[in-house]
Amino acid sequence: MQHKMLNPQRSLSELPKMSTASQVERAVLEEEFNWLLKEEVHAVLKQLQDVLKEASRRFAMPTPGLESQLKQENFILGSSTMDQVKGVLTLQGETLTQADINLKVAKSSQVLHFQFRDDKQWKLQQIQDARNHVNQALQLLSSHDESYHFKTGAEVNKLMDAVMLQLTRARNRLTTPASLTLPELATSGLMKMFSPPMPGDVMANFYINLSKLCLTVYQLHVMPPNSTKVRGCDSVKTLLNLTTTALR
Repeated sequence: MQHKMLNPQRSLSELPKMSTASQVERAVLEEEFNWLLKEEVHAVLKQLQDVLKEASRRFAMPTPGLESQLKQENFILGSSTMDQVKGVLTLQGETLTQADINLKVAKSSQVLHFQFRDDKQWKLQQIQDARNHVNQALQLLSSHDESYHFKTGAEVNKLMDAVMLQLTRARNRLTTPASLTLPELATSGLMKMFSPPMPGDVMANFYINLSKLCLTVYQLHVMPPNSTKVRGCDSVKTLLNLTTTALR
């Protein structure tokens, strides 16, 4: 077996050339990276900002003193339980301004009719919270406009992590409604919204689930011995699509 010996003089003579080539290559890469930070990153952030502005616009944020100018939308509810719940809801921005509900009592031909009192409106906190998170993401992007100079890729990643955190929170508020226990629902302000008042064994809840406006009505039935059976009737209607591409 033959072993080839490297020429130490040749290897040493090539080191300056290799070192120079590496320095040139590194300088080129740094120049390209700086160009990406200065030009391409801001172009992508601008596109994202435009998408989020459109998402924010869909939430129809009311202008103080001009709330009445917001478009009102009526939603005819369709029941998923053999038409036990029917009604019309009026949504203005993030607020339910009117509700007209007919509830067919279980195992009876009786139909109960409820409306929002004239002096009452119900704010959908989910819409307000989701809008706030989208606006916080927009503020993060606005604070890093084209005049801002990113120094490292890690800085870009940190910004995007913060933006995506807000968008994830916005999406979760629309896709995961806060569940209320029956005692919480019974003592909530929603039960004081209706005229005539709902009976003590009937409770209702409004919420957003994905792109749907939902109404759930609960009828409680006392069962011996001292047990309570809860019957839930769901009524849903597709809402204006609030979940844009940026929120999915």
